[in-house]
Amino acid sequence: MDHDATKQHLLSRLPAVDRLLDAARNDAFLAGLPRSVVVAAARDTVARVREDILAGRRVPEPEGVTATALLPAVHQRARALGAFRLKRTINATGVVVHTNLGRSLLAPAIGDHLWEIAARYSNLEFDLARGKRGSRYSAVEAILCEISGAEAAMVVNNNAGAVLLCLETLARARQVVVSRGELVEIGGAFRIPDVMAKSGAVLKEVGTTNRTHLRDYEGAIGPDTAMLLKVHTSNYAVVGFTASVDLKSLVALGRASGLVVMEDLGSGNFIDFSRYGLVGEPTVQHSVAAGVDVVTFSGDKLLGGPQAGIILGKAPIIQKVRANPLTRALRIDKLTLAALEATLHLYRDEARAIAEIPTLRMLTVTAGQLEERARALAAMITAKAGAGLWLQVVGRASKAGGGALPLLELPSYCLALRVDGLSAAAIEKRMRRNDPPIIGRIEDEMFLMDVRTIQPDEPPLIVAAVEGLVQRSSDERHPS
Repeated sequence: MDHDATKQHLLSRLPAVDRLLDAARNDAFLAGLPRSVVVAAARDTVARVREDILAGRRVPEPEGVTATALLPAVHQRARALGAFRLKRTINATGVVVHTNLGRSLLAPAIGDHLWEIAARYSNLEFDLARGKRGSRYSAVEAILCEISGAEAAMVVNNNAGAVLLCLETLARARQVVVSRGELVEIGGAFRIPDVMAKSGAVLKEVGTTNRTHLRDYEGAIGPDTAMLLKVHTSNYAVVGFTASVDLKSLVALGRASGLVVMEDLGSGNFIDFSRYGLVGEPTVQHSVAAGVDVVTFSGDKLLGGPQAGIILGKAPIIQKVRANPLTRALRIDKLTLAALEATLHLYRDEARAIAEIPTLRMLTVTAGQLEERARALAAMITAKAGAGLWLQVVGRASKAGGGALPLLELPSYCLALRVDGLSAAAIEKRMRRNDPPIIGRIEDEMFLMDVRTIQPDEPPLIVAAVEGLVQRSSDERHPS
């Protein structure tokens, strides 16, 4: 039988979806799944086998295309369809606030409170003292003001939303003066000029990319000017021949000119990192103390809470922002509020915040502690994995990530892996497809796992993954 005839013969024997479903009724595993999942799995399986036959990628024996023979493939496809798309991963990249891997991790200490609010009714918009409708912002406003020193506070869904809302409220159809060196682009190609255009405000650029002076702002102020905006360049740095205007000077100019002064901190934080041997970042408290009218920043990233856009400032300004109808479109849900409030409670004790908020803990851990962890994990893997594995502890640098501390390189330690018979790319692919997926990086033809971002309960999972990886590679090289 020639090749084309073989294809036609196999296609003629390929069962219809209905026939495959009939066989699935007697299958214990498939019988326990929702019918929609089984039907989709059967259709996908038949379609894939048909495509393989037509493309010549796989030409099985006729017995391999019977309904019974295809049931294992239906099992596999059904498991994939029934699995959650959003799943836990192990971040071994060394990037602490990894945007693609969920950004900041919430502190385990807030879990009980978050679950209680999620699974029970709550006073989300009910004032328990007065027995009347209340504001959802009351859950976090008082503690935000306590920690920051601000007069008033509110929260929306993310910092881009916070910036949009403030600009639309305070400067719609009027000019906002910004230094050219601060017209940032954040992740996903969202740019300050684009957000400003959507708000209806009119951008007035001053200065140059690397140097802006107070006189540049003064010369730009006119009858249509509503705001002076300062944007913290949290995700890049301009170095060398540079000049910028400090916040206090801008606030003084705003007061003298009767203008609102706003600061977008981007990745805001309440901790002075310079006390922990890191590069200093402007704190929210510093901005408030400088007298800024309104400041916005992210609830996740360096803060270590859930994704949110926090707005702090003078009470009359925040009241105007809160009254904007756009606020409803940008408001946050009860789960975000619960997670944010519980995270903020930890900041009442800085030592506790550093110890319990994962982002802060990972940023401030010492190189010596990381070396100890790396060597302990290497010993665990070596004891289990057997022959065919090359493993070494190497010094490398971690990153803060999340559009924050762009020049900071954190000394860290990584496990460098090589496996007989596998390239570094093949190791990366298999580790990425592990359950749970382990995401590392490739350098010098080695697969690297940075222990800075590996969580305390994850080493046993990594040991099992590497053990399985080495064993499968050995089986492939030495089939029985």
